[in-house]
Amino acid sequence: MPTLTAPPARGASTATPTVSNSARARADAVLVARRAAGDPRAREALIERFLPLARSIARRYENSGEPLEDLVQVASLALVKAVDRYDPGRGHAFSSFAVPTIAGELKRHFRDRTWTVRPPRDLQELAMKVDRATSELWQRHDRAPTVAELAAVLERDPEQILEALHARTARGRLSLDAHRDGDEDQPALGDVLGTVDDGFDQAESRALLDALLATVSQRDREVIRLRFEEDPTQAEIGERLGVSQMQISRIVRQTLVQLRHVADRQQRIIEQRP
Repeated sequence: MPTLTAPPARGASTATPTVSNSARARADAVLVARRAAGDPRAREALIERFLPLARSIARRYENSGEPLEDLVQVASLALVKAVDRYDPGRGHAFSSFAVPTIAGELKRHFRDRTWTVRPPRDLQELAMKVDRATSELWQRHDRAPTVAELAAVLERDPEQILEALHARTARGRLSLDAHRDGDEDQPALGDVLGTVDDGFDQAESRALLDALLATVSQRDREVIRLRFEEDPTQAEIGERLGVSQMQISRIVRQTLVQLRHVADRQQRIIEQRP
């Protein structure tokens, strides 16, 4: 497997300045033919020859918020796929096949790997176009572009641009250990976020249970309390109350049915309220 990161000394091209474009094209064609014949060294040489092209395409997305090293890796893997899939019999140059293949893999990377919350695909693609247009307009005017300027360049409605700008926030992730405004003297995000307090649900459940138990006799209420709070056996409850185990079993069963009916009736009353 060839190395996927080109050596820095190679520069933008492996060809020397004295080599003409036609000579470079002929050399590429020779490598392609040898690769098609199954020569593994030609395959590796072809990949290394076009790694600067992959890096150049990756740099187009350098201001997207993704690490450049990750983008170069995606582009390099796409180049390997292009080398393996290229069919010289179709008559077009390898670079004409490699460029859209690499660009397509980069776009898929942004679409499938970089969104914390994934919006619809058309909105993702528009957000990426907004990123590129923002970078170009910023370099042109030396300031942040307005929504109207982005809409004019991309030929979209301002509302669509605003929606894409809002969708871009779904690509970012913030650690709970991050400090507000990057100031370590400020509390971490995780320290100021609210948490779910189970005590509220327990208090509501207890209030509901007290209201339901008020609808049964004192003896039945005591049996239920003993059975589900102190958790003795039915025989032990019977001994404490002076009744048989079978009577305790029947009281528990009938009382639970009664409580369930009362709860259902109250729920229907609540649902019928305007």
